[in-house]
Amino acid sequence: MRVLITNDDGIDSPGLVPLAHAALAAGHEVLVAAPNKEYSGAAASLQGEPEDGGFRIREGRPDGLDDAVRSVAVHASPAMIAYGAAMGAFGFVPELLLSGINLGPNVGPAVVHSGTVGAALTAAAMSIPALAASMSTLDPTHWETAESVLARVLPTVPELPRDGRVLNVNIPDVPVSEVRGLRRAVLGRYAAEPHHAADQVRMLLGGDAIVALSSQFADDSDGFLLSENWATISLVRGPVHDLDGYDLPEFDAHN
Repeated sequence: MRVLITNDDGIDSPGLVPLAHAALAAGHEVLVAAPNKEYSGAAASLQGEPEDGGFRIREGRPDGLDDAVRSVAVHASPAMIAYGAAMGAFGFVPELLLSGINLGPNVGPAVVHSGTVGAALTAAAMSIPALAASMSTLDPTHWETAESVLARVLPTVPELPRDGRVLNVNIPDVPVSEVRGLRRAVLGRYAAEPHHAADQVRMLLGGDAIVALSSQFADDSDGFLLSENWATISLVRGPVHDLDGYDLPEFDAHN
């Protein structure tokens, strides 16, 4: 299968390499098309350079990437790359989109803001099966663990329903021998408390801060399980029309 890999940490991120190598080992044809700069927190925003509805593409390659994998740097946000890919901007329409591996976890409410997850959701909205992958720390060292976990998960991606759902996988940054396994997890919930200074408000959001708040997560949540050295997998869905349990108002303009 033809696979496009992107991220929100940029073309120089080491997280692209184990994801690409896992896809390559699975027998896929792989193209890395990652942003030319960091787009963390960009969610599913469609940003491109130049700002006229398109984007530039240049040479770019993360260190250590197998020569069998093509790679380019794209002057666009992750979701814009996914959208462009679905339109054939890279010479083909990918059969799978893989996003990551993110530097830091994407658990709980963080998935709303994540450019990593945003790219996957954008692809899924265009009927392309997609996965978003993240590590539990901002400076991961155990990439072999990520590759090992993803090798077990990747075969399931093509079977995803074409209804906007994506797989969101979080991997603990520990040696393979210390990973307790993979568990299905609900998205956690936490309350972020603002810290006031003289002229600014600092929010405790994202990255290691989320794992540090694991005591506030329920035992079946992604944040808690990740802090206990479980890799987690969640099925995340983009916007859907849902009237269950709520009676929306209606009226006729001439009555």
